[in-house]
Amino acid sequence: MPNGYMGKILEIDLTSKKITTIDTDMKLAEKFVGGRGMGAKYLWDRIKSPGLDPLSPENPLMFWTGPLTGTAIPGPSRITVCTKSANTSPLSSPYPHASTVAWSCMGGQFAPELKFAGYDGIIIIGKSDKPVYIVIDDAKVDIKDAAHLWGKSTNQTDLLLQKELGPQFRTIYIGPAGENLVKFAAIISESSRAAGRSGVGCVMGSKKLKAIAVRGTNVVPVADPEGMIKLRKEMFAALESWNAYDQWRRWGTASMLIASSQAGTHVTRNFREGTYEQVDKIGAPISEKEFWVKHRSCYQCPLRCMKIGQVTSGPYKGTIAEGPEYETGTMHGSNCLVTDLGGMMKSIELADDLGLDSITTGNILGFLMELYEKGIVTRADLDGIDMKWGNIEAMLAIQQKIAKREGVGDILAEGVKKAAAKFGQDAEKYAIQIKGQELAAWNIPANHGFAIVYGTSNRGACHQVGPTVEEQHRRTMCDTLVICRFPYYGIGTALYQKALNVITGWKLDDTGFFKVAERIWNLEKVFNVREGFRRADDYVPKRFTTEAFTVGPKKGAILPPETQEKILDEYYTKRGWDVKTSLPGEAKLKELGLEDLVPVVQGLK
Repeated sequence: MPNGYMGKILEIDLTSKKITTIDTDMKLAEKFVGGRGMGAKYLWDRIKSPGLDPLSPENPLMFWTGPLTGTAIPGPSRITVCTKSANTSPLSSPYPHASTVAWSCMGGQFAPELKFAGYDGIIIIGKSDKPVYIVIDDAKVDIKDAAHLWGKSTNQTDLLLQKELGPQFRTIYIGPAGENLVKFAAIISESSRAAGRSGVGCVMGSKKLKAIAVRGTNVVPVADPEGMIKLRKEMFAALESWNAYDQWRRWGTASMLIASSQAGTHVTRNFREGTYEQVDKIGAPISEKEFWVKHRSCYQCPLRCMKIGQVTSGPYKGTIAEGPEYETGTMHGSNCLVTDLGGMMKSIELADDLGLDSITTGNILGFLMELYEKGIVTRADLDGIDMKWGNIEAMLAIQQKIAKREGVGDILAEGVKKAAAKFGQDAEKYAIQIKGQELAAWNIPANHGFAIVYGTSNRGACHQVGPTVEEQHRRTMCDTLVICRFPYYGIGTALYQKALNVITGWKLDDTGFFKVAERIWNLEKVFNVREGFRRADDYVPKRFTTEAFTVGPKKGAILPPETQEKILDEYYTKRGWDVKTSLPGEAKLKELGLEDLVPVVQGLK
């Protein structure tokens, strides 16, 4: 068995109900490592031509661990879900079902348990003719009837699976949104851990797969166990000396709510402003005082950034939810001009319970409120819902309609890009998306680097990829190892690179480490350009280049169009790509050992 790997990948065909194991290809592992890297490679190998419908049985749904997963190193808790995206699309393509690569990560305990069961990943293909769930108990794998789970919320599903299988099993599942093929449906674990972006829950629902449960008793092999324990101590010491360590443990990502508003990078009123004057009503201090009751951690992480709370007064008294995190608190808070902390937490909890991507949901709610304010949609258009800014009951009602695809919810379930096209009347001006994926909770005019972050991400608008080529490579390695970014920020690249070598026995230097990330990024890019994506798809919404902020410390901030052109030119040049089209260059692909992709790109010119 190779060190750092379990040596097996589980493949399940839901059409034929055939269950097989395949050997982990260590030559591929050395080039793509794990997680997002292995996902990109297998996606390319399995999807031979562009235009495949993401909801077709042929689209693989993959769950990948990394070589650090399940070890004693800090932060190796995450699972990377890879597939072809259900909610992205180019401006123009000859293929009706063109979309980007998709990856989405979530923490918790599922990924380590999958390694303990003996697998480096799971590949799901085909489509069941009825709802099913998968139970993995070490080498014993069963496909079971899920009729009793279908239609249940994520919280209900979690409780039913615990009762049925026992608490030793770690589970992931979809809610009604995934079952009803909402294009931005999420995969949920532990009630609030979410692989939310890219519509991965929609793909899972298209396969009639409700849940996966896993229990394992194996140990991950390590090349140098003593070296790992020594390095673990060094990594924990580095993390504890991080200047944000105490703040992160106390407040988690909610610590950034007030700070970003003060910096002018906050998302307020459907991205119209960068500052929220009432952010103190939804920020970390008041959440700590009035809402939080406990902290939780993912596997092998001392940051305990999950904050669990209970609403103790008002109309939503009794609501138990995780958060607010920065993204959810912003998108369900300031983006919708919400000032009621309890109501905001109810909205966040409902998104998780329905199995919706909370970021996209908050984006769509703000979009709808602005359309309502401007008279582009009326109360009659919204099935009688009064979509005024800050109306919590309206936010809850719209979420229910989206998850069930009822009334106007059927339009909104397609995502903000397609919904805007359906509404017409200039609604597209207020649809804040890139490549079809809705922007997250960081605003662009006060920090132009976010134009690169959102615009050049290979999965559509994504706040996590970084504003420079170098930072994009560092974060790609986080998704590939597979580790959480939060301890990584405190521990740093060098120690995680060392951990990879200690665990696997490899001797990867700085150049080789980041070459893996660059190889992954370019492979994803070639997948996308084959689908029809070009430079024109990397531009930010016009709101950011035409409407300056009117309030706050960054009043007057805007992204000048010429600045956007300049930073994109510089970015493509540094990548070794064609500046006019964004197509990867032949020399760059050969340098990365991706020679087989050269004819593909040449055929697109």
